[in-house]
Amino acid sequence: MQSTPLPQRLIARAEFGPFVLLALEIIIFSVLSRGAFLAPENITNLFAFTPELGIIAIAMTMLMTAGEFDLSVGSVFGFAPVIMWTISNKGFGSFEVGFLVAMLLAVVIGFANGWFVTRLRISSFLVTLGMLLIVRGIALYITAGFPQGTWQAQSPLMQIVVGEFLVGDVRMYTSLIWFIVLAAILGYILTQSKAGNWIQAAGGNPVSASARGVRVSRTKIMLFILTAVLSAFAGIASSIRVTSANPNSGTGYELEVIAMVVIGGTALTGGRGTIIGTILGVFILRLMRTGIVLIGVPGLAYNIFIGAIILGMMALHSWLERRHHAGT
Repeated sequence: MQSTPLPQRLIARAEFGPFVLLALEIIIFSVLSRGAFLAPENITNLFAFTPELGIIAIAMTMLMTAGEFDLSVGSVFGFAPVIMWTISNKGFGSFEVGFLVAMLLAVVIGFANGWFVTRLRISSFLVTLGMLLIVRGIALYITAGFPQGTWQAQSPLMQIVVGEFLVGDVRMYTSLIWFIVLAAILGYILTQSKAGNWIQAAGGNPVSASARGVRVSRTKIMLFILTAVLSAFAGIASSIRVTSANPNSGTGYELEVIAMVVIGGTALTGGRGTIIGTILGVFILRLMRTGIVLIGVPGLAYNIFIGAIILGMMALHSWLERRHHAGT
């Protein structure tokens, strides 16, 4: 049996389309912006915010591979820092206590999402939409809708979560390191471990997977918890970086994160996921947001470009998948 040539195997991979698109974005924006796109200031801004969304996106990749998704991630992103800084600023406990409470509440939120979906057989769309409203409502109620300052706490944990460091002329944050480490761990789990096989089986054919001994419900509950916890961690990192905990922060992130995951090649219906593709999807959307502004396109046109990218990438993924199944 003749093996498939390497170029054809590379083209057939889900990550190929996003990689080409990302490369084209970098080239086009670099040329049209006359070098401003690759300036240290722009790269600093890119690597300040992108890892926070990326952390949510890689968790969402795992969940969507299992056939579910979470619309409450943006609300949890805003909710966790509100809880943490309320405890710290009001004198109810130290920064570390607030951090721990916020993360534990994220575990509860994730477990509740997973329990409603797996035990009560309610669609993850409806469950997490309800959780989105509850969590956002609590954050707004606690703060009366106003952002909270974060200036009253000083803790080594703040440096661990999102400390600054320089790479040449570019200022980086430790959230980038967290993003890289978490992506490596989750990528390994998804592609090289028994748990990864369970996740893909749960999303591909849950009935068959359950018959073969896969603990589908437990797997999905754990992934809902993971998604909520990493969303909370990303929100806390963001609040430390901008020195403010805004109860409205994270609004709209749920759809943007899902778009990043889908653009990267993860199947919306479950059964197939790629952490590498998601990383590419994260940078595609973030580079698009900054690039169109630098070349003079109104920022309000961002959604037009994102919609076009989503449709284009879905068409490409569908075409590549049909070619793969046809054996061409």
